[in-house]
Amino acid sequence: MPSSTPNGKKPKDQRLKRSMLAYYLGLLLLVILINVLMDDGPEQIDYSRFVQLLEEDKVAVVQLVDDQIAVKLKDPADRTIYVTADVGDPQLTDRLLKSGVSFGGVIQKQMSPLLSTFLYMVLPFLLMSLLGGLLFRSVSKRMGPGNAMSFGKSNAKVYVEAQTGKTFADVAGQDEAKEALTELVDFLHDPEKYSKIGAQLPKGALLVGPPGTGKTLLAKAVAGEAGVPFFSISGSEFVEMFVGMGAARVRDLFKQAQEKAPCIVFIDEIDTIGKRRDNAVGGNDEREQTLNQLLSEMDGFDGSRGVIILAATNRPESLDPALLRPGRFDRRIPVELPDLQGREAILKVHARDIKAEPGVNWNVIARATAGASGAELANIVNEGALRAVRCQRNAVTQQDLEEAVETVIAGYQRKGAAVNEKEKQIVAYHEIGHALVAAMQRDSAPVHKITIVPRTSGALGYTMQVDEQERRLMSREEALAKISTLTGGRAAEELVFGSGSSGASNDIEQATKLARTMITRYGMSAHFDMMALETVTNQYLGADSSFICSPETAYQADQEVLEIIKTCHARASEILSANIQKLHELAAYLLEKETITGEEFMAVMGRNSAAQ
Repeated sequence: MPSSTPNGKKPKDQRLKRSMLAYYLGLLLLVILINVLMDDGPEQIDYSRFVQLLEEDKVAVVQLVDDQIAVKLKDPADRTIYVTADVGDPQLTDRLLKSGVSFGGVIQKQMSPLLSTFLYMVLPFLLMSLLGGLLFRSVSKRMGPGNAMSFGKSNAKVYVEAQTGKTFADVAGQDEAKEALTELVDFLHDPEKYSKIGAQLPKGALLVGPPGTGKTLLAKAVAGEAGVPFFSISGSEFVEMFVGMGAARVRDLFKQAQEKAPCIVFIDEIDTIGKRRDNAVGGNDEREQTLNQLLSEMDGFDGSRGVIILAATNRPESLDPALLRPGRFDRRIPVELPDLQGREAILKVHARDIKAEPGVNWNVIARATAGASGAELANIVNEGALRAVRCQRNAVTQQDLEEAVETVIAGYQRKGAAVNEKEKQIVAYHEIGHALVAAMQRDSAPVHKITIVPRTSGALGYTMQVDEQERRLMSREEALAKISTLTGGRAAEELVFGSGSSGASNDIEQATKLARTMITRYGMSAHFDMMALETVTNQYLGADSSFICSPETAYQADQEVLEIIKTCHARASEILSANIQKLHELAAYLLEKETITGEEFMAVMGRNSAAQ
């Protein structure tokens, strides 16, 4: 019979416990020594305080590091390093030069010899000892009775309503997705209402859509609305180097879910483990075992107990068909890019977190952001708030938000960029060429803004067009008008300067892409009629396309694409030649103003420029 101490514990367990206690005490002593030996850290100050110190000539050295400014004072008795945030003050350099401050150098704090000896000699030994003790304890627990498979535990995080802090009120622009998920939440609240008719709870729902549209946010909102345990885990957490680990974690996840039922299990990026299986020899790898276990578990659990599996992906075409069949993921819920009404609602949701002026027109911002996701709209609102701070305003204005849209599209303004007068003139005629061709066509969107201020994206200028209404379809006439507008910049350069420049590279790329899509996918070809020549893969991740026809047919399609671009280019040149005086007048006006609005553009156009 094994010996034991009076309290019933084995001596070996007591020794291990005392050893771990010694390690923890050593770690605590280590933290105390570091706090004693280290000097005080940097002190945070407001930017206004920093400006006041500059004006009072108390600053000796300034260092710019990322988005912070480190400050060292002239007072030798004050060794504290002060840190403030870099708010993008355009007058900062002038302030520093005026005050005679040394800036650009590195402010370093000297390390005491005692601290240096401790950090480079004593600390590594203590850390190695601590790591050895922890490793010994981990191995002992794994190899002990009943703990041989403890490493297969699921890493799922469990949330409840109070912890997620999200409800359907925080999700805008996805009314159809919320309606489909509301039914699942209602089933969890009142399952008898459905069981009376014989309806069964769907086992799984797959959220599909582009990145940034709010799939994960919707899953958290479901948890907040349902008020039931919510297991959240990423698909990558199932993938392990050791064979069988992923399958063990799947089993443990579903075991926990059955114990916590009713509950919701959310698997983000499920395409990591749910990829389509192939017929390759030796395909019994770790990923496939994990998928097989997931399929088995979804078939095995009782859906009437209230366990719902939610999953999200932006690559649905790569998922295994066995995963998508009814009885596993019964519902496929699209989470698409928001329309005009949805974008406006999303902007207003994010506007609750900022202080905006009462007169902000969110509909104008929504119309200028066609094709933007919810994450991009949130970024636009945040950029507008940051710009308001840089301009030292207490509230976000309409101008801040419109500039934020341009910042997200084309980057920040580079007002200090050196552009010679010749290139500036070429850019002005190029952008007016776009705007003039667009204004003289009935099927083009109205011009909203024209600028020749360089941007950090590399653009030396751009012309922004904003549709008055949301468009979901494009006719052949509208597509041709858009291609003509894209070629208008190069046509203006050729008409005025006799030659083109490299500034039309992006226009050429967009015009070619649209013309090719007309022929290969939209059925707008005069030769191929409604024959599809291309297929699209990864529709939510770039929508890559590839030919599905013979090389001879592809050659004929290229020739028709070339003919469309030539025709539109000639049309743009014809419009500009017929309005050459307006082209010169508008280019001169743009050179003077650098940035003009659509209203200013149309005012200069005058009444004689009726659309052709």
